Amino acid sequence: MGASASKNAESGAHGGEEGREEGLNDHQDGGQLYVSLKMENYKRKGELIPHVYGSVPLVGSWDAAKALPMERESASIWELSFVVPPNHETLDFKFLLKPKDSSGGCVIEEGPNRLLTRGTLQGDSRMAIFKIDEASWRAYQENLQPSTVRGIPDVSINAPPENVENGSSASLELDIEHYVVPAPSASANSGLVYAANLTETPRIFTHGGVFSNMDGPGGSPYPYRDSGTSTTARLKDGQRGLFVDRGVGSPRMVKSASANSFTGNLSLDSEAKGMPAAAGAVAAAAVADQMLGPKEDRHLAIVLVGLPARGKTFTAAKLTRYLRWLGHDTKHFNVGKYRRLKHGANQSADFFRADNPEGMEARNEVAALAMEDMISWMQEGGQVGIFDATNSTRKRRNMLMKMAEGRCKIIFLETICNDRRIIERNIRLKIQQSPDYADQTNFEAGLEDFKTRLANYEKVYETVEEGSYIKMIDMVAGQDGQIQVNHISGYLPGRIVFFLVNTHLTPRPILLTRHGESRDNVRGRIGGDTVLSDRGELYSKKLANFVEKRLRSERAASIWTSTLQRTIITASPIVGFPKIQWRALDEINAGVCDGMTYEEIKKNMPEEYEARKKDKLRYRYPRGESYLDVIQRLEPVIIELERQRAPVVVISHQAVLRALYSYFADRPLKEIPHIEVPLHTIIEIQMGVTGVQEKRYKLMD
Repeated sequence: MGASASKNAESGAHGGEEGREEGLNDHQDGGQLYVSLKMENYKRKGELIPHVYGSVPLVGSWDAAKALPMERESASIWELSFVVPPNHETLDFKFLLKPKDSSGGCVIEEGPNRLLTRGTLQGDSRMAIFKIDEASWRAYQENLQPSTVRGIPDVSINAPPENVENGSSASLELDIEHYVVPAPSASANSGLVYAANLTETPRIFTHGGVFSNMDGPGGSPYPYRDSGTSTTARLKDGQRGLFVDRGVGSPRMVKSASANSFTGNLSLDSEAKGMPAAAGAVAAAAVADQMLGPKEDRHLAIVLVGLPARGKTFTAAKLTRYLRWLGHDTKHFNVGKYRRLKHGANQSADFFRADNPEGMEARNEVAALAMEDMISWMQEGGQVGIFDATNSTRKRRNMLMKMAEGRCKIIFLETICNDRRIIERNIRLKIQQSPDYADQTNFEAGLEDFKTRLANYEKVYETVEEGSYIKMIDMVAGQDGQIQVNHISGYLPGRIVFFLVNTHLTPRPILLTRHGESRDNVRGRIGGDTVLSDRGELYSKKLANFVEKRLRSERAASIWTSTLQRTIITASPIVGFPKIQWRALDEINAGVCDGMTYEEIKKNMPEEYEARKKDKLRYRYPRGESYLDVIQRLEPVIIELERQRAPVVVISHQAVLRALYSYFADRPLKEIPHIEVPLHTIIEIQMGVTGVQEKRYKLMD
């Protein structure tokens, strides 16, 4: 028996629809029913080919991922043959378009299901209509190129597209400064700030008893007291505990120094002292160091060594920011700040002569006070102290090692620069920014005084050859430099060396932006992998226009996206730059909550909703990630951003950009889930010799 149906193919009724023809033939042989489905006049579009899916016995699933591909019979006919039992009741099926060997997106034909009952096609054959919007089609085009990751090329350099129509609605003003908007008040610096002013404020001084001083204009008074009679509370060995943060919803495990078993502590409000607020490898290494390492190794002092104008304070500030971002409790202690507060900022070069006993005594005094401050802070729970001073003689360094003995581990970090151009640049920046010369109206006089101060240090300078040390030699420029290490071991010192190897001072911008508005953004759903809305499409064109204007002379720049299609589509109009997809830049994994709205989570999973509300930083979605997990997987991205010498445009997602931005802005971990990263806004981070500066551009309301 057999049945067939056919009609001439017709064009779609309007743009975005395409006409298709289908037909059916079947015959019975030996108790089997052979069915042949045919689609005629289908003009293949790119890599999309016709598939069939439906009920038993054809596929047995309405899962598009299990659809059966049709084979080309001729230039215009596609066919699928299969066998069904002669007594089958009804076969429901539909046509769809998708890549043959991919379980990715698809386009299902419009209209009701097609029915085959006992070998007979029910109803008339009809045209198969497929609605393909341009956003979806671009997503398919991006995803259907050969690759090792999700069918997306890891690196692709786009040729300029033909007949690109941005339209007037997607164009920008000639001056991109028109789109600058104020950065949040707690964000990265929008102007120049002297790095030493951002370090720890001294808390221990004596000057005939307790007295107050002002830390610059608008500063607040603070008391000083004698370091020799410090009353800082210190926990006895029997009182110390090891805290392991197992995430929100789980008790913190506490192990007494004198106990052999763990006990539960259900208090989630107190912070765990001495342990990083971190995840994965960082936390595991910290646990091992606390349990197995020497007592003094639980606290690490990075002691800077180097002549003035060699980038010590800049290096210390970058290292502090990096360690804080990883979750290590880190503070930066600048001895110059102590000196200015104790003895004033207007000291001449004579104060720094080695043959000036009063000056030497005063400088050693403030160094000892800063060191005692740092060690006292460590005894209270601090993990890493950055001690920023010249520390240019072996005698000074021996004094510091004696103070640290049995209390913390010291690693010397020496910065050596032999490039006279860089030194001269740093000296001029010093005169412009340092509080030591704030009252000096004659620039040349200040320059001469500082060079005399530098000469005084050079006369007695002794390079580091004792203890554990890291030497950065001509690493400021980042080229042809070298790093020497001696007696460096452990997870954290190893991470510090790796970070320092990849840092440099080459000025370059880093542009951070979210993808254009997606359909799930419109619906209020988290996660997912949907395409862009109309507004998102418009932003992608405006972004391409902006990048072309902003990076016109930066042909070595690159575009980084996640592997999710909404970032890839957003980047697609940008041409002429390499595009690199990072799985590490994918949005935070919402686990079982993926695709839900927060209202649905609140209604269906109230305990999870409340746990997230209580601690968004540590909360981990069931079978998903926490913000701390995101930070851990972003560390390679941060290292590569530090290593890059050319501009980078990062197109990613809200949670990921919050974590990246917090690194550059040196924001506390607890603030990361609440950082404002709006849609259709570009955050420009300027990296350079003066630190990190920020500018924001809002391209669309």
